[in-house]
Amino acid sequence: MPKMKTKSSAKKRFRVQGGGGIKRAKAYLRHILTKKPAGRKRGLRGTTQVDASNVPAVKSMMPYA
Repeated sequence: MPKMKTKSSAKKRFRVQGGGGIKRAKAYLRHILTKKPAGRKRGLRGTTQVDASNVPAVKSMMPYA
């Protein structure tokens, strides 16, 4: 059997944690930052977990993770 390929977009966006959760960056912090309040931008820093409803889709994109 040939190997399955990992989606390059998923490889760049997600990391699988030891407990099986999937880590992702938060959205809306790339551009047009001048009109966003500082508190909102602070809240978008760091990482968060992928929602449970999206985990199967993300895992199917990364078959060996």
